[in-house]
Amino acid sequence: MTAISVNGLTLRYGITTVLENISFSLEEDDRLGIVGVNGCGKSSLFRLITGDEDADSGDVFIAKGKTVGILRQDGAFTLPDGVDENATPPEIMVFSYPELLEAEKELEAMKRKLDAWQGVSENDFYTSLAQKYTDLHAKYIADGGMEFRSRCVSVLRRMGFDDEMLARPVKTLSGGQKTRLAISVQLCRDPDILLLDEPTNHLDIETLGWLENYLASYKKCVLVISHDRYFLDRVTNKTLFIEHTHGKMFNGSYTAASALREDADRVSEKHYWEQQKYIKHQEEYIAQQRAWGREKNIKRAESREKMLDKIERLERPKEAPRPIKLKFSQAHSSGNDVMYVRGLGFEYPNNRLFAGLDFLLKQKERLFIIGKNGCGKSTLVKLLTGQLEPTEGYVEAGYNVEIGCYDQENRTLTDENTVMEELHNAYPDKTELEIRSTLAAFRFFGDDVDKKVAKLSGGERARLMLAKLIMSKMNVLILDEPTNHLDISSREALEDAIDAFDGTVLAVSHDRYFINRLATRVIEICPGEEFGTDQLDYNVSKKGAAMDEFFEFKRNRKTLAVGEEEKAVTAANEQFIADKKSRSRERSEQRRLLRMANEQTELEAELDRVTEELYGEAATNYVRAAELEARKNEIEERLMEIYEELGV
Repeated sequence: MTAISVNGLTLRYGITTVLENISFSLEEDDRLGIVGVNGCGKSSLFRLITGDEDADSGDVFIAKGKTVGILRQDGAFTLPDGVDENATPPEIMVFSYPELLEAEKELEAMKRKLDAWQGVSENDFYTSLAQKYTDLHAKYIADGGMEFRSRCVSVLRRMGFDDEMLARPVKTLSGGQKTRLAISVQLCRDPDILLLDEPTNHLDIETLGWLENYLASYKKCVLVISHDRYFLDRVTNKTLFIEHTHGKMFNGSYTAASALREDADRVSEKHYWEQQKYIKHQEEYIAQQRAWGREKNIKRAESREKMLDKIERLERPKEAPRPIKLKFSQAHSSGNDVMYVRGLGFEYPNNRLFAGLDFLLKQKERLFIIGKNGCGKSTLVKLLTGQLEPTEGYVEAGYNVEIGCYDQENRTLTDENTVMEELHNAYPDKTELEIRSTLAAFRFFGDDVDKKVAKLSGGERARLMLAKLIMSKMNVLILDEPTNHLDISSREALEDAIDAFDGTVLAVSHDRYFINRLATRVIEICPGEEFGTDQLDYNVSKKGAAMDEFFEFKRNRKTLAVGEEEKAVTAANEQFIADKKSRSRERSEQRRLLRMANEQTELEAELDRVTEELYGEAATNYVRAAELEARKNEIEERLMEIYEELGV
């Protein structure tokens, strides 16, 4: 059954066409990936679907009764009405279930009325209200009223919220944490049509994996805008490419759909040129017939002209938007040992990030740093580049090292500068032509160079940072989340440039496609107590499979750690059982010796009585004397055994 249908959507701002004649339809279980360069209109399409913006033409059909949820890229998190910023994430999450919260209010109001009428059970009002309460309570339970709060906390934990974050006021959360909270709110609402605009921004690899698995098994309609190729391949089954204001949809995830798109583009190009060749041939025939000038030739020419007029002329396929052009300018070669990291640790007050990091970065390595959000990856970059001082250990650069650094927070950009001024101030020795040429390579054309840095989008700021970086001379690249805010073509250009770079690369990233293609080594920070260390270090054996290899390595290490732990637990259990048996034997022996001591006391008292009677009253009674003598011998023999046992 069709969940959503988009027909001929067109959007214009003045004389600028943003989207033109966009059409597609999705079934209830389809998962559509929407891709295109930054600024091509992807987010505008979402606004048209949700009705936040009116199309110039075309319409959107959403099946009756279907609910729609959306995660927006900008301003992804907004507080529910009536809730202030001191609310905690779980308190925000419960507003994902307005119908259950309303039912709770109604049930509480009914209960107060029932309590007031208690004891008047024969009253018709009481009976009717009691029945309404019973029916509403049954519906509340059936709709998940008993478990929706625990479900909220469960989703938050899956999105990386620990106990400390769950208890924090939402106003203290970072932008990335608020994005994760916004995703959690949408997932809890479980809408029939879920729209996600760049949901992978600010998510670490572990959380990304959980979100992918969740969406891949989501039995409802999903539309997702993303530049994360790995994520798209795992989640989507259809792909819409938006290019030059038009959209083309293909079956398959990003990689499969891209291959189909390339085939379709080749076929379109071929058909266009074949038609052009045919038209040219016909036009030459017409010109020749008219040149001959006879009546029958004129008629033939007119006949061919009518035939040509009826042909539906194919539009020449437009070239893909120009990708950015990247080539890092390398300085002289560094030494073979590029950077020493020994016993490195860092902590903020009451917040230890990591300790004991040890690694040696070698020349021409492509080392990628991964780890959960908040584990200290960006802090590590600041330590390596000297922006922070470690609380323990040290970092030492090797011989002839020249570092070029990409900072994901764009701290080296000045908001008051124009794009042109930003590069000119950084490289005053460069000519205006050189700077304009560099900016053009990063898709800054015409008036773009006069825009203030403060007015740039996230993608534009990222491209400007890269433009500054490639103009410097370096033999070591240190990159902190360089693919954030870059569209797919820009990511591919960056990958090509890094691949061609003859120096050394250390990068922090959660882009698994990016890591897979380039990494020769992977280090994960703070992998957990089960590994007994704050880092896992792995050398990749096969280029293009870095993450797969690393995950396998980690699973094996974890299995080994679990195996060693099980052995230790088994040995401890065996020792515990042995100690328990030993203590039991000791207690048994103590009880036996106590019984002997008591027996000794009783026997000695009896011996005194027997001896007194034997040599007293029974001295003349030979029968009794014989009995007493026998008993006396038994007592003395037993006492000798006891004395020997007790060491008396």
